[in-house]
Amino acid sequence: MWKPLEKIKYAPEPGIWPSQAEAGDSMWFSPLDFGNLHLDQRTWIPAMVPWRSTEEGIVTDRVLAWYERFAQGQPGCIVIEATGVRDVPSGPLMRIGHDRFVPGLKELADTVHRASDGKTKLFIQLIDFLSIRRRPAAENYFHRFLQISDDHRAALGAEDWPEEKIREHLSALEDEALDDILTGRELDDLRMGTRERVTDVKYEHIRELPEVLPRIFADAAERAQKAGIDGVELHYAHAYTMASFLSRKNDREDGYGGPRENRVRLPLEVYAAVRERVSDDYPVGCRYLSDEIIENGSDVEDAAYFGVEFAKAGMDFLSLSRGGKFDDAKQPGVGEAAYPYTGESGYECIPAYISDSFGPYGRNIQPTAFIRKAIRDAGLETPVVVAGGIHGFELAEKILQSGEADIVASARQSLADPDWFMKVREGQGEEVRLCTYSNYCEGLDQKHKIVTCKLWDRLDMDQSDIQKTPDGKRRLIAPDWQA
Repeated sequence: MWKPLEKIKYAPEPGIWPSQAEAGDSMWFSPLDFGNLHLDQRTWIPAMVPWRSTEEGIVTDRVLAWYERFAQGQPGCIVIEATGVRDVPSGPLMRIGHDRFVPGLKELADTVHRASDGKTKLFIQLIDFLSIRRRPAAENYFHRFLQISDDHRAALGAEDWPEEKIREHLSALEDEALDDILTGRELDDLRMGTRERVTDVKYEHIRELPEVLPRIFADAAERAQKAGIDGVELHYAHAYTMASFLSRKNDREDGYGGPRENRVRLPLEVYAAVRERVSDDYPVGCRYLSDEIIENGSDVEDAAYFGVEFAKAGMDFLSLSRGGKFDDAKQPGVGEAAYPYTGESGYECIPAYISDSFGPYGRNIQPTAFIRKAIRDAGLETPVVVAGGIHGFELAEKILQSGEADIVASARQSLADPDWFMKVREGQGEEVRLCTYSNYCEGLDQKHKIVTCKLWDRLDMDQSDIQKTPDGKRRLIAPDWQA
């Protein structure tokens, strides 16, 4: 498994907390109005996947409680977790690929608006993902999945062998010996599990993605607006389908791969289809990567180009993330699926408190600032959201005052303390429960367990009204705070 070159322990340093008056005069707690985007303040909770829906992707009481708790802290915006645009099985990951999901999402929107006294906007992150299989046992791979080719026969000197003998031989070889026999893709399928890619154009359903996805995303956005959700964030980041179209590794030859202008084509077509389907005043933006952090992947120069194109197209906001790819992920165990936050790119996305000399804080600020400048230099004013290890007022305010971003988002810090924006705004920053960046929450996500925070999930467990995880060992939501 990849690890930072250095291991340096860090503790969160939030800086000086403002008084109530100072917070009231700050940019962070000031409104933002641009195009269709209207926020009471520039605080933002990005999408997190808490694994609280049903296996069918339906909103549950646990989902409602999760978002209600964040809404009580009255941030400017909350983004609902990655929500699948297709009506396909995805485990306890929320979905919006059919009208039957609308009532639950409407209840969720009503819950957030009520809990925040109407001060928090609720957006939904729309995703598409391709199929991924668990890592197979070697015997199963060679006997069930591998397609024996002439190249395999030539590498083995086995042109006349029956196919079954070749499969038996391959399954008996040491792992290292396979490097000279199997293709890179076949080795990947064996060692990581089969993962569909946007470049697999030999398959009809992959080849037809550019024809299919704009309508599917547009259908989902229409349902979101019907449910009373305030806006849509198109998920073009990390290991999902749309991010793969943007990637420099996308070499499709159908006009949707290769040069930058081809790779951005489908994301723009998806946006155009969504924009056409929802009302003219409905906010639509996207989340994408400032840098893939993988070999031969897209970098910040690519991201700046994409940002300008997205802004020119009329997106209402751009939210920047970083890394989080399958390409450098840790090898899963047999029977387990690969997880895209375990290599260097994953570390850059969710760095821990044991870090390198840079530390786990604010690693995406400079790339975001570079992208924002490119957008401004193009004469465009699209708001840019920065996230990543930001847990103090001083840093957030500096980012805004210096023009490095227009909105400052916090995920893990908001999970540690859903009231932290309110505490800072009320001049009670010293009461903020600071995230320690242990990635306890990320470890639960990796196992597809209900996500909680180690700082509160065992507090007051003896109280009868505490909502608990099914095993009764952890709290479902953070404890209340009274100003």
